[in-house]
Amino acid sequence: MDPVIVVGAGPVGLALALALASQGVPSVVLDEGTGEEAYRPARTAVLRADTAAFAGRLGCAEALRDEGARWTGWRSMRRRQVVRRLAFSDVRGEGRDDAPDGAVLDEGAEEHAEGGGGVASPLHIPQHTLTRALRRAIASSPPARDLVQVVTGCRMDALEQDATGVRAHTRGPRSTWWRGSYLVGCDGARSTVRKLLGIRFPGRTAVERHAVAMLRTELPWPGDGVLHRQPPWRGGGEEVTARPLPDSGWRLDWLLPPRGELVTPDALVWRIRETLAGWCEDTPVYELIDTGVYTLHHRLARRWRVDRAFLAGDAAHLLGALGTQGLDEGLRDVENLAWKLAHSWHGGPSEVLLDSYQTERRTAVAARLRAADQSLPVLRGGGGLRTYLRGGTRGHDALLTDGHLGRGPLGAPPSYPHSPLAPAEHVEARASVGTALGAPAADVPVTAPDGTTGRLWDRLGQGLLVVLVAPGTGVWDRRHWVTAGVMPRLAEAVRTLPMRGDLLVTEAYPGAAAHTVLLVRPDGHLAAAFTGVRPAELHAAAEALRGGAPEEDDMRDGVRDEETAKVH
Repeated sequence: MDPVIVVGAGPVGLALALALASQGVPSVVLDEGTGEEAYRPARTAVLRADTAAFAGRLGCAEALRDEGARWTGWRSMRRRQVVRRLAFSDVRGEGRDDAPDGAVLDEGAEEHAEGGGGVASPLHIPQHTLTRALRRAIASSPPARDLVQVVTGCRMDALEQDATGVRAHTRGPRSTWWRGSYLVGCDGARSTVRKLLGIRFPGRTAVERHAVAMLRTELPWPGDGVLHRQPPWRGGGEEVTARPLPDSGWRLDWLLPPRGELVTPDALVWRIRETLAGWCEDTPVYELIDTGVYTLHHRLARRWRVDRAFLAGDAAHLLGALGTQGLDEGLRDVENLAWKLAHSWHGGPSEVLLDSYQTERRTAVAARLRAADQSLPVLRGGGGLRTYLRGGTRGHDALLTDGHLGRGPLGAPPSYPHSPLAPAEHVEARASVGTALGAPAADVPVTAPDGTTGRLWDRLGQGLLVVLVAPGTGVWDRRHWVTAGVMPRLAEAVRTLPMRGDLLVTEAYPGAAAHTVLLVRPDGHLAAAFTGVRPAELHAAAEALRGGAPEEDDMRDGVRDEETAKVH
């Protein structure tokens, strides 16, 4: 069968190629550039716990550990709370830290991202570091080295589809037609794939503007992210944030007026000095590494799939205001789409399965954009509207931090509660656990029948996970529990699933009783939870997750909707 064509060699496109390779699917990555990543330390990526874990599974764990600094302590920070508040008493920064939880913050308050209860500290690294790590993983890991072909210096300019595949034409030194089973446009905000498919990309332009500086210095909060509203010094503007980077580095972001004058180099240096002096009383010694000004847009493609062609990442959506992260969502697109393409590539296409990518991911990103658009008038000077909203200033400040810290509607990992892949509800068999159906499963310690141990998230991406909650297995000899009780019956049920499934055991899962059986999707979302071993219900849930049986031969022989059969 033909490989999957991936258009675009940024982090999203490279991650998709690696995710497909891990499931035995070949791909061709069409790279318009030279294959070299420009050194731009001010252009950084924020990865939440789930997307950092996903990048680690793709072969980037070492880069995240070396460059991200906090990667090694990520697991220990996962269960620590994220917000501490300081209310400044005057412009000199002589503050107090005894404000009770829930108190209304004084004007000029800061919010520090520390650790705390159930929310992982986001990982902040230069984007070029992540891209280089993904390229190294393609070049060095055995599956990807054999299955991924990266072709540089080629720009796509035509696209055709038929009942069995896709043809893409590129111009440049490699002017030719490429044949693929599927095609995914990961080619950014100005996506050629999206334009060739005739997909509209409505939304809002210039939602926010930011000036950015990456520098090395010492600030009073080593390792803590800082969000400062209404700083009292000149040049602070409405808001300034500081995010720690490796090697004493900091990324500083200033919120700019929507339509202000150009930020000159001298004006930016003045902002840096004023901000550092405001935080440290005197301007500390600093080394300026990189600067930039960027404008955030909010847009959402009308369709994410046209027959065998798909959109992912910035080609499908643009977001970023109020701390939301476009790259995070792009990697979630990849994790959602990769296992569905792989299953269709190996076992035959299922329209329900492939359509579920757009249904799940577009709905999740639309909810994120809607939450940001509803919050912007309140948090960016919506006049009298602030008076009529519940929660007061305290609630507004907490809302503002959600996107930065990965919480709430602006930042928490998405759930797919109304997925077309959701199994039918079996009232008697369904178990209640601490994770809602469609939400990301908790990353609990697990043990495989062969005795290997690890974390649940480390086992994602290769197939379904069937997890038995069995207290006490940690102290039993494996040769006893692996053949005792419900294990033989459950192992047989997993072996006969219509999709590949791996059996795991955990001593405890939040909110789950003993002998609860969890079914986890390849992308880590909880699909079902059963009270005990129920082979028929487990099989039916797995059948639903693959979208039903593969399409009949007449679909592969050319019976297609005429509107999407061929796109120029």
